[in-house]
Amino acid sequence: MEDMDTTITLIGTRLAKEGVEFFFDGDTPECEQCKLKNTCMSLEKGKKYRVVKVRNNTLHECFVHDKGAMVVDVVKAPIFALLDSKKAIEGSKIRYQAPKCDEKLDAETYELCYPKGLRNGERCTVLKVMGTVEMEADPSITLKKVELLP
Repeated sequence: MEDMDTTITLIGTRLAKEGVEFFFDGDTPECEQCKLKNTCMSLEKGKKYRVVKVRNNTLHECFVHDKGAMVVDVVKAPIFALLDSKKAIEGSKIRYQAPKCDEKLDAETYELCYPKGLRNGERCTVLKVMGTVEMEADPSITLKKVELLP
């Protein structure tokens, strides 16, 4: 994943470490007065990112992060999800469609059925197929746990 497009942004010092993943929740009212707002807001709201490089140790004042912010390079991070087994082919490009999941799910399976940061109809690449998950309510439905890159 080293050849992926990177984006330069600012992030709180506590998160400014290579390998840290986070969801970008958008701006806050405090951001309106910041001269660095455009750099911070270069990310897509609701998406998951991974820090791949801390640019330098310069600390920037931030009205949101109590310890300040630092310049980092980020890439979109993969999301784990359940996918219809017919679409679960490594390397394929798909339009994500949430599967029909049982009503009674444990927390882990619920998060895979309804992953944060992924919308129906969104284009993704299937990076990895990790295993089969069967739904008790409908054994005819076979789902695969996959790693997707939106």
